[in-house]
Amino acid sequence: MKQIIGIRYEDKYLMEKRVALVPEHVKQLTDAGFKVEVVPSEKRIFKDEEYVKSGAVLKPEPLNASLILGVKEMPIDYFKEGNTYIFFSHTIKGQPYNMPLLQNMIDHKINLIDYERIVDEQGRRLIFFGRFAGLAGMINSLWSLGVRMEKKGIETPFKKLKQTHNYNSLEEAKAVVKEIGDEIRLKGLPSELTPLTIGITGYGHVSKGAQEILELLPVREISPEELAGIKKQKSKPGNFIYKVVFKEKDLVKRIENPDSFSLEEYYHHPDMYKGIFEQYIPHLKILMNCMYWDERYPRIITKKFLKKAWDNGISIPEVIGDITCDPEGSVEITFKGTPIEDPVFVYNPETGKHTMGFDGEGVLVMAVDILPSELPRESSMAFSSALMPFLPQLATADFSVSFDNLEIPGPLKRGMILYHGAFTPDYTYMSEFITNKK
Repeated sequence: MKQIIGIRYEDKYLMEKRVALVPEHVKQLTDAGFKVEVVPSEKRIFKDEEYVKSGAVLKPEPLNASLILGVKEMPIDYFKEGNTYIFFSHTIKGQPYNMPLLQNMIDHKINLIDYERIVDEQGRRLIFFGRFAGLAGMINSLWSLGVRMEKKGIETPFKKLKQTHNYNSLEEAKAVVKEIGDEIRLKGLPSELTPLTIGITGYGHVSKGAQEILELLPVREISPEELAGIKKQKSKPGNFIYKVVFKEKDLVKRIENPDSFSLEEYYHHPDMYKGIFEQYIPHLKILMNCMYWDERYPRIITKKFLKKAWDNGISIPEVIGDITCDPEGSVEITFKGTPIEDPVFVYNPETGKHTMGFDGEGVLVMAVDILPSELPRESSMAFSSALMPFLPQLATADFSVSFDNLEIPGPLKRGMILYHGAFTPDYTYMSEFITNKK
């Protein structure tokens, strides 16, 4: 029996324009005999009419669908017993702000598949927006640098940039970055900004997206070990930018036998390691935080370090692009994910206070929580293309059987956190999050 597939309205953020399934793929499903319902939306990047032309039916909430697709978290009490929901739940790390949501899903005895956990047999994610977070995050951070410098009375080529969502396409934004690159080659950067050093933590999809933008500029890549020597050079040329990518071995060292590093050991026993990244912070003008983090791992920037550096006149970055965007996480001063319409804040290390906008003493942080939505058409197309191959089998599955006998694609089964409201075997650890909240 074919289930009805539903596409909900994204209501967590004002400027969330993405969708999990685009009209092109809806048409493939309806041509194959599936019914698709779409909740109308004026802000979605794909118009309601496009879905109607693709064979979908526009329907206000509540949907009749039993398989419902979303992007961000769905509201508490949205759920109907026995239905299957797919979205980014942001619960697998025990995020405190979403534990009531997790409990509500358990209470409603739903099936929950989380995109973040749809992985292959090697544990590699298959459906993600990461590249687009990196693309938009890098554009936004360069734009932030330009505005921040202008506030200080320093003119830079980066003032040509706009925030990513103001461009009609990724290619349009890239064209402006290329123009800036040409200007840097010909005219150089102001002395107040040289050497312009940009550090990137991580080397996954997010990092690659950020580097894709950065490579449109005149860039020279250096190692973390070379970074400290750049400032000491007598000549500080301004017609290129230094890029340095940090891997795990650059972020931490073993507490015992510090010259020994094992990536596998660090992943499984991070308590055996301590953070060392703060040694690099004074040498960076921009830090792009693109890595995965949870509370088991050391932070890369702490409030304590920034206060000490500030009090002692030690340089700190002009801009931090915190794409990871974990509140009080790897970048401790990120106190929240910022919305697209209010994307940056300034953190004052002396007072420990945050001020939204570009003004104030301290370091500017760009921490937009839904960066891919600043490139909504391209990111939705890529995401939908990755999701689409799994949907026909999922929409014809028999959910009345036991989890062991459930026949759905392996990656989706690995991503299923709840089945009939109970944690599946890979996620029983999450019951502790609920217990600890009671």
